[in-house]
Amino acid sequence: MSGDTESAYKASDALPPLEIEITRTLIVAGAIASRDYQDVHHDVELAREKGSPDIFMNILTTNGLVGRYVTDHFGPASVLRAVAIRLGAPNHPGDTMVMTGSIEKVEGDTVTVRVLGTNKIGQHVMGTVTVTVPGPTTTAPPSALIAASSRSTPAAPSSPSASGKAQTEGGAS
Repeated sequence: MSGDTESAYKASDALPPLEIEITRTLIVAGAIASRDYQDVHHDVELAREKGSPDIFMNILTTNGLVGRYVTDHFGPASVLRAVAIRLGAPNHPGDTMVMTGSIEKVEGDTVTVRVLGTNKIGQHVMGTVTVTVPGPTTTAPPSALIAASSRSTPAAPSSPSASGKAQTEGGAS
């Protein structure tokens, strides 16, 4: 298993960038989901009274997006082992955060990735993520396999109609 992971990934490999549109909904929903009811994450007027131009994303939402970025690359069987991040410039509604990463080291089935998330102001998040990657039987990263499989269109599923006859999408039986 460790041989597969070590041959599939190596230090200095870059992860593909991920652009995340920062919306008011994302900021507020992330704060609510993480039970962070600080007013600066949902109330524009109170955020402005405290010196911010608008509401801004909380660290727990950022932490989740960092984890998503790494596990999307390594696949659904990967397991986050450690996430060590530091926040910088805030993410406000209307920003686009661009996540980038590079593999720092590979030890057996464990990969350490340096991550960086930037927006128009500067560096929003920086840090490292350690992930366990079960050994694939291929050397292609899972993100490449997912991209390749999404290019093919599966046949439309059939479903029974009121008369009991099967219908396919877009047409009658």
